[in-house]
Order: sequence, then C-alpha cells, then structure tokens
Amino acid sequence: MKTAFLYGEDLIRRDSRADEIFGPTRLEYTYELLKSYGAFKMPGSVLEPPREAGETDLVSFHTADYVAAVRKLSNGQEAGNPLRFNFSETGDNPVYPGMYELSTLVVGSSLHAAEMVAGGEASTAFNSSGGLHHAAPDHASGFCIFNDVAISIKFLVSRGLRIGYVDVDAHHADGVQNAFYDTDRVLTISLHGSGRYLFPGTGEVEEAGTGAGRGYSVNLPLAPYTDDAIYLWAFDRVVPPLINRFAPDILVTQLGCDTHYLDPLTQFRLTTRGYEEIVRKLKSLELRWVAFGGGGYEPSVVTRCWTLAYGIMMGVDWPDDIPADFREVYGLRTLRDGESRREGGTVERARRFAEEKVSAVRKLIFPLHGLEP
Repeated sequence: MKTAFLYGEDLIRRDSRADEIFGPTRLEYTYELLKSYGAFKMPGSVLEPPREAGETDLVSFHTADYVAAVRKLSNGQEAGNPLRFNFSETGDNPVYPGMYELSTLVVGSSLHAAEMVAGGEASTAFNSSGGLHHAAPDHASGFCIFNDVAISIKFLVSRGLRIGYVDVDAHHADGVQNAFYDTDRVLTISLHGSGRYLFPGTGEVEEAGTGAGRGYSVNLPLAPYTDDAIYLWAFDRVVPPLINRFAPDILVTQLGCDTHYLDPLTQFRLTTRGYEEIVRKLKSLELRWVAFGGGGYEPSVVTRCWTLAYGIMMGVDWPDDIPADFREVYGLRTLRDGESRREGGTVERARRFAEEKVSAVRKLIFPLHGLEP
C-alpha cells in the first residue's frame, strides 16, 4: 500500500498574505527537505498534487452565506461587515486576495487524501497544508477559514465509516469537536494547552459530548512547560486505550507541532524527539490513516517535524544530518534536537496538572466505553 504526500506549488504561489506566521514557507521547506532525503523516489511513496474543493464540499459543513462571503471578500467585493464572519485587519483572520481559492485548494487536498485512504489507493495520506481545526460553520477562527478536517471526516462518515480523530496541536480542536459533538460515529480526542492559558479558551475535560455523542468528545488539557516525558505519559494513558476500544475504520490526525519549545506562540517544552515518538505511537495503532498538518509557527521546527512524521508514515528513519543540497540553501544542519530547556518547578507543576487531568478523563470518559478508570 502506498503512502501519499499532498503538495503542489499552487499551495504556496497562491498565498498572498503579508503575515508569514501561518504562511506557505512551512509547506515549501517541508517538501524541499523530503525531496532532498529522496522521499518521493522511494518505493511506495507517491507525491499527489493538490486540487480544489467544490462549493458542495464546502457547504457540507459551512453555511452557504459564509462560503459566499469568503468568495466575495477574496475578490475584493462587498460582503457586508467582515466582522460578522470574524475577519478583521488586525486579528488572526485578515482578508487577503485569493484566500477563497487557496482555502478551497487546502480543503480539496484534504478530501483527496481522505478519498485515497477510504478507496484503498493508499494506506496513509498526509496533507501538511490541512488541519485547520478552528473554523466554524459560519465564521473564521484562529487562522482557519474553512475547516478541512471536519469536511473530510464528514465525507468519510458519509461512506459508512467510523472515525477516530486525534489532535496533538497545542490549541484545542474546538471546530472539529463541535462538528461531531452529538454523534458516536466519530471519537474526537484533543490534547492541548489548557484554555486557562491558551486560545481558544475551550477544551476542558467536562466537554464530553451530548446525546449519542456523550463520551465521544475527549479533551486532555495540559499546562505550560509540559515536556516530552509528561506529554507522552499522558498520551499513553488516554489515547491508545480509547482508540483501541472504539476500533475506528480510519484514523484521522491533526499533527500540529506548536508544542515545540521554540514555538513563539505557546509555552510547551516538547522536542522533535518527543514529537517523533507521538507520531510513532499513532502509527503503532495500525489503522488506515489520514493525516493533516496544523499549527507550528517556527518554520525550522515545522519543516523538521513534518519531515520526521512522513518518514514514520513510510516506515523510514531519516539520517540526522540534513542533506547537503538542502543545508546549503536553507541552513538547517540537524534533523532532530535533544532536550529542551527545563524550567525547574514549572515542570513539576505541569506534571501535577497532567496527572490531575488524566485522572479526570479516565474517571469521566472510560466508564462510558466500558473501560476501567
């Protein structure tokens, strides 16, 4: 079975935002580094071009009014007050020319990844441009215009499939959680910075779903200065038991790497080695796998983390030394980093916080799935 990587120059050429914090550099560097390692010439690995989503795809989750407004704003046309749709010049969601076309390309690529895995063309497909998990049906949020994750999962569910969703971005997967809050066809698990300290301010353990979905929305908030050891311990105590009991047809993941200690927007302390181990644990679940990118605001970190992730999906361990052709152009020398800077008592507070939240998740959620707390 093939492992697919979704990428094309349109994803970077059509992004005209002046603000680079969530811009195309991360995607371009990741592709170039994987190419330097020879990823796309290896047996079983395939590079798939992006494609645009249609309006029918978009309105499977978003309102028609919102989709129309994004198209008009993208083209410089009047669409009422942009604030109605959470667009502003100074916030996380600025209006920029071509944003509709770029956003539909991201959604289409995520849908293509889902279709490849559901249809048996690939065992794993990774769209690093995707993972825009904050977007709501009727407004943008947190750099996210269209929620490619929710749209792709809805497509898979429409095929009669049960989906296990795991989100390791530093920010709560609020848009995806809300999309499936009342169904038992999708199990959403989000590990993220506690809303006490980090956008979007949601994702408490008690947000556990409603009706048929009670127990199928799982939140594990973590504290600032959470490091590799704390995160991996918490992950092991929550994710594998629930995914294995739920036994989904397909695993969908959002692989944001803004938990890294160099990320400028968060206060986590993970390293590339910790991130690598998270991805290995996801692969060890031995499920068909649709993977998306997500957050990560230090390009050198994102480039290395997503290169490591795709290698794990392929079953390949890349050498630590960056290939010379990439190093000469982009300057990176080593793929992995080591221990992050420890913060003394703050790490111990993060450990106690994680222990408290893991215990709360297991007490609230596990019995609903027939598991011992």
